Amino acid sequence: MIRLLDVVFSLAGLVIGFPVLMVLYVLGLCDTGAPLFRQERVGRGKEPFTLVKFRTMRMDTVSVASHLADTASITRFGRFLRRTKLDELPQLWNVLKGEMSLVGPRPCLFNQEELIEERMSRGVLQARPGITGLAQINDIDMSTPRLLAETDAKMLEGLNLKNYLRYIVHTVLGKGAGDRIKD
Repeated sequence: MIRLLDVVFSLAGLVIGFPVLMVLYVLGLCDTGAPLFRQERVGRGKEPFTLVKFRTMRMDTVSVASHLADTASITRFGRFLRRTKLDELPQLWNVLKGEMSLVGPRPCLFNQEELIEERMSRGVLQARPGITGLAQINDIDMSTPRLLAETDAKMLEGLNLKNYLRYIVHTVLGKGAGDRIKD
């Protein structure tokens, strides 16, 4: 049922949100010259996939987890995208393709070995990664690998239709601050 909702919601979001996506794309062209950001991430079963987001940082920013990035690398437009969570919209394509779910553990980088180990020990990597989830709406990010993996496991244990919809609604309504950036 959840996969069906993922397909329906992501397709609807891409179709209905197409004008917004195009406006953000054009504004991103003016901001960085390359509005889309693609990065290899850890997927279901530890398989790699290419995550797509709107770019929020300068082109020369080192590829690290958000909590390790410097605030100076975020552009003004990028700050807006992050604050409104609009930088996540292109991930609807990842959801439609079946690489992600709307709800699941946020996909990490392969160099985040401690988080990968914590998630593997709890079976979290058997699930599709998601755009949002329990950790995101509770401001738990990748800077605390053990807590994040524990929260992801708790979310997956209790993931049902009601919680799936609850996490989406909380995210749309702005609950959670997103990934922290070091000062």
